[in-house]
Amino acid sequence: MLEEVERWLATRSWSVADRPLHSVLAAKRATNQSVSVVLPALNEEETVGDIVAVIRHDLMHQAPLVDEIVVVDSGSTDRTSQVAAAAGARVVHRDEILPRIPAAPGKGEVLWRSLLVTTGDIVCFVDADLREFSSDFVTGIVGPLLTDPDVDLVKAMYDRPLAGASGQGGRVTELMARPLLNMHWPQLAGFVQPLGGEYAARRTLLERLPFPVGYGVELGMLVDALHLVGLDALAQVDVGVRKHRHQDGQALGRMAAAIYRTAQLRLARGHLVRPALTQFERGPSGFEPRTHAVDTEERPPMAQIAEYASRRVA
Repeated sequence: MLEEVERWLATRSWSVADRPLHSVLAAKRATNQSVSVVLPALNEEETVGDIVAVIRHDLMHQAPLVDEIVVVDSGSTDRTSQVAAAAGARVVHRDEILPRIPAAPGKGEVLWRSLLVTTGDIVCFVDADLREFSSDFVTGIVGPLLTDPDVDLVKAMYDRPLAGASGQGGRVTELMARPLLNMHWPQLAGFVQPLGGEYAARRTLLERLPFPVGYGVELGMLVDALHLVGLDALAQVDVGVRKHRHQDGQALGRMAAAIYRTAQLRLARGHLVRPALTQFERGPSGFEPRTHAVDTEERPPMAQIAEYASRRVA
């Protein structure tokens, strides 16, 4: 590990307990910054309501840390929108945001568009499939942005149990993202959960970043933020344990391919490689190939979008 990363781990890796809620609230009052929480959601009716309810109770009613909760529905066919609204979130459908640009499927697309329908100086992203959710996830990653003006982006770090075994989740992280980062961007080797969906950042940073539309958004954001603001502007906070729905092996393969492609684009812009992944499923006549397109599209920095610029002027 680079000496720079060892120093970073000692100075930019914290626990949620390092910033008690009262100190975070005091920093919010002193800096007069607003906080938006965004939940990208696709068929998450079983979990999204509980997450919204916990945030509203703990961080809006009990303590005024969060100013708005926005759930961006990316095309759910279940009751995700109704459950989220009933729990107190403002629900916006992905296709209603920036309608002149046809929406692409993918998580990164939703996060990118969310910048147009939120107002917070700090934007906090939380996946909508978390179980046994604690508001420490939000307090932990928002805290450093309120207390330390030199920090621009904060990732949550946590243990990810799989089938009851501690630390066995995050398979794509260990098999794809961590090797890529260690080999090509060793300054980012200190991130415990580089692909985690819980992170917060200053709007002034997010609006300058391109957003891969799919699964590559978290890796792309880390790499681009490193180049834009430097390692010392990035941080991570230990928030405990993250429990969520786990994907099957083939879904993980598609995620890994998208992440590899995102890295590849950053390593050599313009180098064309076939952006597809073939997998196999057993059918009536044996193993049958299934070919999936790999997410390769990226959205430009939001600051370049006319509708966003006009909103800021207004």
